[in-house]
Amino acid sequence: MLVGFKTLIFTVLVPGTAAVWIPYRLVSSPGSRGSMPLGSFRYAGLAAMLVGVLIYFWCAWDFVFAGKGTPAPIDPPKKLVVRGLYKYVRNPMYIGVLSLVLGQSLWFEAIGLLAYGGLVFLLFSAFVFFYEEPALRRKFGASYKRYCEMVPRWLPRVRRLPDAT
Repeated sequence: MLVGFKTLIFTVLVPGTAAVWIPYRLVSSPGSRGSMPLGSFRYAGLAAMLVGVLIYFWCAWDFVFAGKGTPAPIDPPKKLVVRGLYKYVRNPMYIGVLSLVLGQSLWFEAIGLLAYGGLVFLLFSAFVFFYEEPALRRKFGASYKRYCEMVPRWLPRVRRLPDAT
């Protein structure tokens, strides 16, 4: 399936760079580790990393099979994806990437990675607000407007809401 292959390539290039390669480079630099001693709490970082990876791949799966597209802005889903985690929050894929970065900051006890995670969140927010949401409003019209009214952008609701479309 070509869409799945394109999603895999995008995953390696974009989230792989933002959530794996750059953090690796940051914690590999001299003096970058151990700047926030957490003791055994650092093991929570492993859970956050696992959750982040699972969130990302669940969302990528939904983009491929429900949306008939990829996470890449140059080949977005053909259908509005409102299933799975997208019933609870509009940007779960970004949350998954941020969870991976946060988990690494805990695991490696690296305050620099925590700051990097904050920067990544600001960049994601700007991208969502200035490009992604306007593009989705143009593409999906009223159904995306209803979805935005029912599903929050960043903080998931505790209970699942009915289908937004």
